[in-house]
Amino acid sequence: MNDKTKTVGQASPAAQQDPNSTEKPKPKPKSKPKKRSSVEDRKATKTRKALTAAIDVKAARENPDQAIVVRNMWKKYHGPFGGDWVLRNVNFTIPHGVSVGLVGKNGAGKSTLLKLLGGMDAPDKGEILKNSNVSWPIGLKGGFQGSMSGRQNVKFVARIMGGGHRIDEIVESVQDFAEIGKAFDQPISTYSSGMKSRIGFGLSLAFDFDVYLSDEATSVGDVSFKEKAKKAFRDRVGKSSIIMVSHSLGILRDMCQAGIWLHNGEALWFDDLEDAIEQYYKSIGK
Repeated sequence: MNDKTKTVGQASPAAQQDPNSTEKPKPKPKSKPKKRSSVEDRKATKTRKALTAAIDVKAARENPDQAIVVRNMWKKYHGPFGGDWVLRNVNFTIPHGVSVGLVGKNGAGKSTLLKLLGGMDAPDKGEILKNSNVSWPIGLKGGFQGSMSGRQNVKFVARIMGGGHRIDEIVESVQDFAEIGKAFDQPISTYSSGMKSRIGFGLSLAFDFDVYLSDEATSVGDVSFKEKAKKAFRDRVGKSSIIMVSHSLGILRDMCQAGIWLHNGEALWFDDLEDAIEQYYKSIGK
């Protein structure tokens, strides 16, 4: 045989190693993990810039007709040993068509403020004037009758909200959106918190509110359901206002133009959401 043979391909390091050698093969250097694509960030920025260009927040606030007006509002956590003021002498207005992101530390009062705006709680002092049709806080688990099924709860709410003439349409819409299968006809008391949130989310979308309140609503469920929830809100941006609480600043940037920073009992308004986020970051040392 000719000593010179044609090499078809280079042998692997393991094959090249002397089988009698005790030396361990050198491990391959670990490749650095690839950075996540910034496509979503660019999309959110592009969407937000388009919304900001289309909506002059400052001019909208100067309009005497405001969607929500909060005046000298105080709210205290009540308990057996008294309580502290979570909101102190809060004043702000939310214009029609402007979506607002609420930012602040845990316990700053974000969910409390949403409950107050949605009428699920009342201020201890001051007032909230609503010149618009405001939803309940989407994402909260309460508000359903536990002994009734999901279907029965949807029918009940539809009648209360004046949708009795289209109950079948509303039930079908909620059932399709929630994606909980046969559990839709089981008592709500058997539901997980996520299932309740799905029903509440789908139910809110069955009505055309001027203002939608969202308390971590886009964090419920698996990846596909989260995307569905985000799309549902995106489809309403520009048509309705959204007042949103979320630990994901990305979703706030995607949906909202203005911001409210809750800090030490105060609610500070910013025409630009980025300014609210900047103050929030400073407050936590970032």
